[in-house]
Amino acid sequence: MSACDVDLLARAARAAQPSVAALDGPARSNLIRAIAARLRASGPDIIAANAEDVARATDDGCGAALLDRLNLDGGRLEAIARSLEQIAAQPEVVGQVTRREVRPNGLRVERQRIPLGVIAMIYEARPNVTAEAAALCLKSGNAVILRGGSEARKSNAAIAGSIEAAMRDAGLPPAAVGVITDPDREHVLTLLKLENVVDLAIPRGGEGLIRFVSEHARVPVIKHYRGVCHLYVDASADLDVALALLLDGKTSRPSVCNAIETLLVHAAIAPAFLPLALAALHARGVEVRGCSRTRDYAPAVKEATADDYAAEFLDLILAVRVVADLDSALAHIERFGSNHTEVIATGDEVAASRFVAGTHSAAVMVNASSRFNDGGELGLGAEIGISTMRLHAYGPMGAESLTIERFVVSGSGQVRSPL
Repeated sequence: MSACDVDLLARAARAAQPSVAALDGPARSNLIRAIAARLRASGPDIIAANAEDVARATDDGCGAALLDRLNLDGGRLEAIARSLEQIAAQPEVVGQVTRREVRPNGLRVERQRIPLGVIAMIYEARPNVTAEAAALCLKSGNAVILRGGSEARKSNAAIAGSIEAAMRDAGLPPAAVGVITDPDREHVLTLLKLENVVDLAIPRGGEGLIRFVSEHARVPVIKHYRGVCHLYVDASADLDVALALLLDGKTSRPSVCNAIETLLVHAAIAPAFLPLALAALHARGVEVRGCSRTRDYAPAVKEATADDYAAEFLDLILAVRVVADLDSALAHIERFGSNHTEVIATGDEVAASRFVAGTHSAAVMVNASSRFNDGGELGLGAEIGISTMRLHAYGPMGAESLTIERFVVSGSGQVRSPL
């Protein structure tokens, strides 16, 4: 594949996008359901292709976090198919009128949702993104160009084959879901420079990939660099609730961006909570790096550094700090947070309200796990990414986030400056 091929692929997607946008809502939903059915029917072939990718990545020495994101089994493939069906079942967003008003001069002003156009999706080691990003873009009337990582090449190709077959069966141009299979990074650079063809780039992967995309793009980019997520255990927290939030947030799937990376504990509850928490974390193989007050409860705990509090470990490693009060917790989050997800465990509604008001992250959880900051869990069916940029989309991005509002103005001959 050459730079010219990438250009042609992108322009073909641009030409095919109106065909997707012109479909009515039921037709788009039926297309997405057909893709889900194709994925199920091709399940053995997709899983076999994925096994080759996992074996190659293992031989190449890829880390546990990447291997976890890469791996597909029957359960995960079924979850992908179900997420597509959830996307299909959602209300129509294209053409939705979000506001109507009549101006004093009689003009009728509407705000109407329309597709963005062509989305470039650039991602690593997540074959589920191939299906979910395609479905979200089709649901919102967009075309998409998918460029997955080399480690998932065979998995992505197998999933893309199911998408292409469903598109052809529906009489739609397969170019509306373009796939760049060549892993050469130069092709990403070519794609990111197509200002009049690509409307938005969304990178999804490690911090290195996201910085590469944002530094080289001439098209708009929505991104999040890191998921440094905090759990703050307030003085009034229920110990059982706080412990459950900690263990779910840190140990259920440590390789994902909504996993807890730092635990902050109010000094008043630390004597009761920290011994329980440290014992439970140790039993689950979590390495703890703590402040001096944390280490008073477990001298074997490693001393935490500023780098630890700023780290997205994506592993069974946790930074811990005892803080004087809620204000100290908020100051810590302000310094080290990444605008992703913050959690408070508390029995005090005033403290909960202050925490919500005092943090600016894309998601704030009150007595609920950080792991719920996920498009599927929050009712989007799936997500194309999580934005930590305060733009038109903030937090998990579903189909609605892939549309924009325009003004539609109807009159009866009004002019602004009469002759």
